[in-house]
Amino acid sequence: MKATQFFVSTLKEAPADAEIVSHKLMMRAGFIKKLGAGIYNYMPMGLRVIRKVEAIIREEMTRAGAIELLMPIVQPAELWQETGRFDKMGPELLRVKDRHERDFIIQPTSEEVITDIARQELRSYRQLPKNFFHIQTKFRDERRPRFGVMRGREFTMKDAYSFDRDVEAAGRSYEAMYAAYCRIFDRLGLQYRAVAADTGAIGGDRSHEFQVIAETGEDAIVYCPTSDYAANIELAEALPLGPERAAPAEPLAKVDTPTQTTCADVAALLGLPIERTVKSLVLATDETDDDGAIVKTVLWLLLLRGDHELNEVKAGKVDGLKAGFRFATEVEIGSAFGCKPGFLGPVGLKEIRVVADRTVARMSDFVCGANEAGHHLRGVNWGRDLPEPHAVADLRNVVEGDPSPDGKGVLAIQRGIEVGHVFYLGTKYSAAMNATFLAEDGKPRPFEMGCYGIGVTRILGAAIEQNHDERGMIWPASIAPFAAVICPIGYDRSAEVKAAADALHAELLAAGLDVMLDDRGERPGAMFADWELIGVPHRVVLSDRGLKEGQVEYQGRRDAEAARWPAAEAGAKLRALLAPAG
Repeated sequence: MKATQFFVSTLKEAPADAEIVSHKLMMRAGFIKKLGAGIYNYMPMGLRVIRKVEAIIREEMTRAGAIELLMPIVQPAELWQETGRFDKMGPELLRVKDRHERDFIIQPTSEEVITDIARQELRSYRQLPKNFFHIQTKFRDERRPRFGVMRGREFTMKDAYSFDRDVEAAGRSYEAMYAAYCRIFDRLGLQYRAVAADTGAIGGDRSHEFQVIAETGEDAIVYCPTSDYAANIELAEALPLGPERAAPAEPLAKVDTPTQTTCADVAALLGLPIERTVKSLVLATDETDDDGAIVKTVLWLLLLRGDHELNEVKAGKVDGLKAGFRFATEVEIGSAFGCKPGFLGPVGLKEIRVVADRTVARMSDFVCGANEAGHHLRGVNWGRDLPEPHAVADLRNVVEGDPSPDGKGVLAIQRGIEVGHVFYLGTKYSAAMNATFLAEDGKPRPFEMGCYGIGVTRILGAAIEQNHDERGMIWPASIAPFAAVICPIGYDRSAEVKAAADALHAELLAAGLDVMLDDRGERPGAMFADWELIGVPHRVVLSDRGLKEGQVEYQGRRDAEAARWPAAEAGAKLRALLAPAG
């Protein structure tokens, strides 16, 4: 490929609305052009990367036994109404009507459609297992699209769906997809972790996220450096800290805390470590009638150690909170506790359900609010000063240094960008849509399902966030828009340089290598800056002076300095560098 036959369009400065590195560099390098909020044109340079990512995904999905099909972007609402997601999914689901006023959706995912295919086409256990996948445009109407391709509204995703006869077989399909994902991300050249994850709105009870490690990542990844344990922050188990509960050693006492409303301030006033304090969070659950009107509200008091933070996903797994909860209003809190937030505590409560975090349940002689403005209680003990909590649960986010749940060390935390997710769904969708097959006993059974997604366009942003420097992107070789670039100085002025560059280009193309020849006649500085910004892994520079000395310059994108190669060996050396591994 020659640059004049392609489309190279770079900018010196990123647009003002570009917030993170990947967004800025993709805009500057001409990979994307903004069309609307969260909607981008993928320009030729960016599309080349997307196609290489897709090729790797297709190869590994096929290798794992998945079969490619293509499901439509626009889907009838009836399928989504069968599972209840048409109403439950909320405003992220873009709903549209056709000319006949029939409801449709712009797909964010395809569980309903693939389940509809399965219930029509897979009739017998003899046809199982089956795994279908497609690579298709998705749309999610994000409230605040941002960060370029990282959180856009329109994006490309690979989603796959497995159908099995029983739980054991579904587990094998899950493991096959997990292994395929590891191969995919290995081949993409990305540093990643596969972490246990919450299943979220899609449902199911087994789930792993594939997170690309990057300091700008939105997700916190919890892992044990001395074992294989890894989970996202929402799922990572927080073991109870400290020994078993000690016997009371202090009397219960009310203390003045006139303006101290936080655990840190109370601890400082009393000269105690914050680990001796307990914070109170009030949640509410609402019972509604058939018209959606609230008929009853129940308040819950959740207790955490003063230096810990509530994990709302974990809270949502507590019996009584699973159907959904909200934070109580200040009016509701004042009515139930007799004071404003900042001085709340569990002592003296009668009709409010108290749920203690595992660590709080072990504490003795702790400090908490007195349910009286300007006052806290110290020396509080379970059993003596208040009843045991109604429930004890893991409610908090883990922190660095916590013991690992597998007992093999302590936990560390790093940032990550989610680029893939595998779920075991069970019969969540097949049961809702009456998607069954005839089992060996001749009776109908719902399919055991799994779903497996990869954010194709998001991978571009994640790869850049992980691989860049002050000059621009640094693409892994397997997905770079071009594997190498030939930069001839004076291509339009020197017959010798032109002939040598054309010959090297032809040699590499004949070897099947993906090489760009920059024949634009640009000044060296501008030419080099463009390709460093674009992130091509290998660069060869030809000049009159170098050729007279029988040499060319080679520089890898991560190299600090250029090396000199014999001109006659340049083709062979590049072929060796670009040869596929293995």
